[in-house]
Amino acid sequence: MTFPFFDRPLREPSQFVGFAGNRIDRQSENRSDDAAEKALADPAVRLLLLRGGRLYIKFQDGVFDPYFDVAEASRLRAPFDQAVLLGHSEKGPVVALPAGMEPEDLPETIKAIDYRSVYMQGLILPESLGELAQAGALLAWHANHRFCGRCGARTESRAGGYKRACTECNAEHFPRTDPVAIMLALRGDRCLLGRSPHFAPGMLSCLAGFIEPGETIENAVRRETFEESGIVIGRVAYHASQPWPFPYSLMIGCYGEAMSEKIRADTTELEDCRWVSRKEVQAAIRGDASAAFTIPPPGAIASHLIRAWAEAGV
Repeated sequence: MTFPFFDRPLREPSQFVGFAGNRIDRQSENRSDDAAEKALADPAVRLLLLRGGRLYIKFQDGVFDPYFDVAEASRLRAPFDQAVLLGHSEKGPVVALPAGMEPEDLPETIKAIDYRSVYMQGLILPESLGELAQAGALLAWHANHRFCGRCGARTESRAGGYKRACTECNAEHFPRTDPVAIMLALRGDRCLLGRSPHFAPGMLSCLAGFIEPGETIENAVRRETFEESGIVIGRVAYHASQPWPFPYSLMIGCYGEAMSEKIRADTTELEDCRWVSRKEVQAAIRGDASAAFTIPPPGAIASHLIRAWAEAGV
């Protein structure tokens, strides 16, 4: 007898979104305080350099390479005392570092490219993009937690970059992940899409919002949908998740069963909110000239939610 919860394709939906291709062996149970230093001493170590939401990438002869060796990182003034061990790949340890050199001072063969452009343009392999999500989230957390939230004293990196310890009260602080519910409300042959002011012209997407303390994923889907659109949600089904390094979120994608139709949009959050038909969504996916809107790029979990629903009706 098949256990129904596991009666799914071998590749779960989360493997098809951007930033989700990380194959690193994190070895979380073996992170000593000097793990990053030991990794830097390994001749096979590869380094990711990040600064201000940008990944430093070597570019030569049409090839993009996001990895640096220790000597190259030294020339770019990387602060090795801030190294974070991401884990080990088949090629050796992978370490993340804040880049020391400003983007405008880089040589012509090195580009500083923002994370979103890196993934939207497919500049690096999926597994490297997954490492970028891990590195970006960790380095952002370190930058934002240099002082103890309990007593205000300086904190120091420990456990290879997976913990910070207060130098005064000895409090331990651990990396955070902010969960975000992103959902597609469905009613019959229509789905609910909205538009935030910062979206590209003509783009519609799923509704989304942070999950609050003491709240289930399902209730966050119901609350956020109602707050932004006035639509009441009944049953909720999880579909996929996506690491999102802006700065350290986890997008949790769900479908919601809409129990009402009348939209009362929160105009402080949304410029537009509307029901659209499956045929309209399919036209947007095909890029038809007659399409009334566009949807997010394929790597985004919002696009994946929309496409999976639309293609299920083909």
